[in-house]
Amino acid sequence: MLDNIMTDGECSMLRSLLENSNMPVLCCHQNADGDAIGAMLAMGEVLRFLGKEPLMVAPDQYPDYLQWMPNSEKIVRYDKRRDYVEMVLKMADLIICLDFNTLARTDEMEQVLSSSPAKKVLIDHHLGPDVDAVVKVSRPEASSTCELVFRVVWQLGLFDQLGKHFAVPVYCGMMTDTGGFTYNSTDCDIYYIISQLLTKHIDKDKIYRNVYHNYSEHRLRMVGHVLCNCMVVDEERHAAFYTLNREDQKRFHFVKGDAEGLVNMPLQIKGLKLSISLREDTEKQMIWVSLRSVDDFPCNEVAARFFNGGGHLNASGGKLSCTLPEAVDIVKQAFVAFEDRLK
Repeated sequence: MLDNIMTDGECSMLRSLLENSNMPVLCCHQNADGDAIGAMLAMGEVLRFLGKEPLMVAPDQYPDYLQWMPNSEKIVRYDKRRDYVEMVLKMADLIICLDFNTLARTDEMEQVLSSSPAKKVLIDHHLGPDVDAVVKVSRPEASSTCELVFRVVWQLGLFDQLGKHFAVPVYCGMMTDTGGFTYNSTDCDIYYIISQLLTKHIDKDKIYRNVYHNYSEHRLRMVGHVLCNCMVVDEERHAAFYTLNREDQKRFHFVKGDAEGLVNMPLQIKGLKLSISLREDTEKQMIWVSLRSVDDFPCNEVAARFFNGGGHLNASGGKLSCTLPEAVDIVKQAFVAFEDRLK
């Protein structure tokens, strides 16, 4: 059995908020990943079971490889339907914030979310949450926000009454946020949760294929190009980085999601502790930074110190307002600054 993650008071308040809401809204962070979309779809299913019709809103485009999940067609993009989303948020009585610790991670939605009169609920697994929420389920030690959504639903006593449309996105979010259960997934409770999800007759192997075997030929060729021609390995410091510039993105017909998992690949090199991806934004002078590490090396500290970011111990992100060559210089400075912990 699973331990409760909410106090009795929190559980009672959340139940009341869910049952009495007339206009609930679910939202996730910018550049949504499998965990964010999965958590939103799963909570959407919970609210529909309770007789509600929630608005599920993503700030911007999210990857094609997530658009097969049940009810994903109901997700509204703020960047495409700004007036409609703002109108609903003004009338909403409940906003459930999923997979982000600060409203700033919703990018252009931040102001309208902040000014909404709706009560907020936070379900998230990132450090340092600052969302003003009446119920805050924040567990940085959790594998994923989808794990927390499952635990919330379990504690509310609703799991038995939900079906595959709840279980599929929860499993997908847990799977993607742990790299197919290869990191941040040693807690035995995770596998108990999986066993329960399997009772809903989900096909976990098909979920894996839908996410990881659903790319274009162009993406596969891009991966080969990056690893062969753009990856730099610092053997002395057991670290590596690669760049993905605008020209290569155009050459390989890059679409959002094509870089998913690529930053993990250098970690297949024996002894490597840190991998950093530098991807040039196609429209503005911005470098998107992804960091991955193994064991106890804190890539979130590197992200916070050098890349205006943060995240988890072994998976973090950030961004730089500079050119790609300048970003490369910053990466090299980071390697030197952390060399004692990398060697």
